[in-house]
Amino acid sequence: MPRYHFNVYDGIVLLDKKGVELPDARFARREAIRYAGVLLEEGARLESLGREWRMEVTDGTELILFRLDFFVTPSPAASPLKASPLKALGQ
Repeated sequence: MPRYHFNVYDGIVLLDKKGVELPDARFARREAIRYAGVLLEEGARLESLGREWRMEVTDGTELILFRLDFFVTPSPAASPLKASPLKALGQ
């Protein structure tokens, strides 16, 4: 059974040296999404998530098969520098 590695990058590099044996890349994709959810939940609870976060899934030869990318992008509407629409109208 192939071995897949789930490497995480968020300001620090967390390499999965052991990996997990899974039947195929489809199962690896499911596991990556599940594992990312756990890590993101833990990071959010600890308030340690950076602006960018990614997971690269590799095979036993270290070939990157796919990656999951997460970005925290503040909305311009939530920017503290942007004036409220009501203030701009003098209300």
